[in-house]
Amino acid sequence: MATYKKRGYKPKTKVEKEIELEDNSTTAEVFNTLDESANKAEEFVEKNQKNIFIVIGVVAVLALVYLAYQQFIAKPSQIEASNNMYQAQKYFNEAVTATTAKDSLYSLALTGGEGKQGFVDIAKQNSGTKAGNLANYYAGMSYLNLKDYQNAVTYLDDFKGEDEALAPLAKGAIGDAFIQLNQPENALDYYTQAASLRQNEFTTPTYLYKAGVTALNLGKASKALGLFNKIKDNYTNSVEATNAEVFIGKAKAMSN
Repeated sequence: MATYKKRGYKPKTKVEKEIELEDNSTTAEVFNTLDESANKAEEFVEKNQKNIFIVIGVVAVLALVYLAYQQFIAKPSQIEASNNMYQAQKYFNEAVTATTAKDSLYSLALTGGEGKQGFVDIAKQNSGTKAGNLANYYAGMSYLNLKDYQNAVTYLDDFKGEDEALAPLAKGAIGDAFIQLNQPENALDYYTQAASLRQNEFTTPTYLYKAGVTALNLGKASKALGLFNKIKDNYTNSVEATNAEVFIGKAKAMSN
């Protein structure tokens, strides 16, 4: 344990003198070690100065390249993609509300028109941007409406959604496409994902219902029962809840 020594203190005994000599020796050793470390560091810098400056230069160049990319490539690309998206979305929205020529409008949304790109080119040429990602969703939905189910699956699966509505809608639409492709097992998987992806009063009961019906058709009565019970217990005000009891009865009958 360290002891406090008064100023002007002089060791009186032989033991005290030895302790003081030891303390001074230890202190000197510490400073010598620090000096040696400092000298070694200086020697390292001197020997590797060129390499150090090269590394610093490379980091600086990479930083400048990144900033230039963001300013002169990514940003203009995003603006151009957004401009193209406006026209493509216009065609898509017109197709949704149209009573005739729906297929033609969905095709224009995919391929473009009036000098603007369609969803396919936007998704391809702007991969990694928000516009490019959103184009995947709309391209998938357009193909779904055109009954091109394989392309619908491809584009919708590339869409990375984070919001409350589009994320589950994309998964559910993939389920719809697999139903049309006569792949109910895959459809059930995507319907289940869509139902659990976001919890809301709109998409959740819809895809629980579709998953339940698909499970019944596959002979998976216990799974179907669980899905319909979720609608009955948690989404009593939904449209799907009105038919849930009927399907619960069917699932129970199949289980017996």
